Parts: sequence; C-alpha cells; structure tokens
Amino acid sequence: MVTMDIDLHTRRVAHPTERIATGRLVRLMTSYAREVKVGQPVLVAVLTAAGVAGLLSRTVRAPRSSGGRTRRSFKELKKGPEFLVTPVRLRDAADRLLEVELHGHLPQSALHPGDHVQLTVRPQPDADLPPRIERVVNLTTGQQLTPRTATVWSHLGPPLLLQAALGALLLLGVAACSALS
Repeated sequence: MVTMDIDLHTRRVAHPTERIATGRLVRLMTSYAREVKVGQPVLVAVLTAAGVAGLLSRTVRAPRSSGGRTRRSFKELKKGPEFLVTPVRLRDAADRLLEVELHGHLPQSALHPGDHVQLTVRPQPDADLPPRIERVVNLTTGQQLTPRTATVWSHLGPPLLLQAALGALLLLGVAACSALS
C-alpha cells in the first residue's frame, strides 16, 4: 500500500482592516438576500402620521368613491426590504486573500476575476461580517462604481412618506391652533 503525504495548505480568508483595499479580484461568490431591519418606533411614528392624513382623505373621499387601494400590512412593512449581498474575494499585494461584501447591484460587466480593483470599505455593525464595499474603482477598466441598496425609506415608499409628512403637518397645525386658544 502506498501512502502519500499530502500537505494541504488552505489559505485563510481575512477581512481588510484598512479603509482602502487594493488587489486583484479573485472571485465573486454566490449572492444571497439579506433583510434590512425596520425599527418599530420609526414605523409606528410614520404609520401614525400617515394615518392622520389618511383619515382626513378618507372622510373627504368617502362620499365620492368606495376605496380600492390596497395597503401593505404592518407586518409586511416591519419585515423590511431585502437587498442582494455578494461576497467578494480579492488578493492584495501581500498575497493575502481578503473577503468583503458587495451590497446591492452592479452592472454584470463591471467586475471580472483578474481585474485590478481599489475598494473603499466600511465595517458593518456586526463585527463577524466582512466589511461592506462603499465604492469600487476598477483600475483595469477605469470605471468608478457605487453599489446601491434598498433603504428603509425606499421600502416605505414615497406615497406613504408623503402622507406621513402631511399628517405630521396637520398634527402640528392642530397643536399650534390649540396652543394659541
């Protein structure tokens, strides 16, 4: 029986500690969805203010129409938006394998394995997670890219936020009138 002494050296993946990481793109890993948490106090405040304006609009609109708009439930709004997370590995000048996370979307043609990139990264609230990419400069192609993700405000949507602003103004107006009386 022949035994082989195979010494497997697996390189350990590290997280960059500097704000700027430069190296060759090794691999874009499989993407997955992560959810943004919506704070309940923020959601309650927005929905309360929007409810005041909604109540006023329903009383004005009630004689003319029978509704028809569907609203998202509190549970759906509290769930928060999901955004795409793509783990990215690159090899720096010291031959270290670094892992960072790309949140959101970039054009498919923006990054390819072997590209020389400069990444501006920011630590995430959870220290166990790799830093998040804020900006990508593809030195191979000269492209400057900024990934965009869904936010709590985009999740709630302009109509609800506009209605909440109107409701807050109505509440402030009523409070100001009652204070003057």
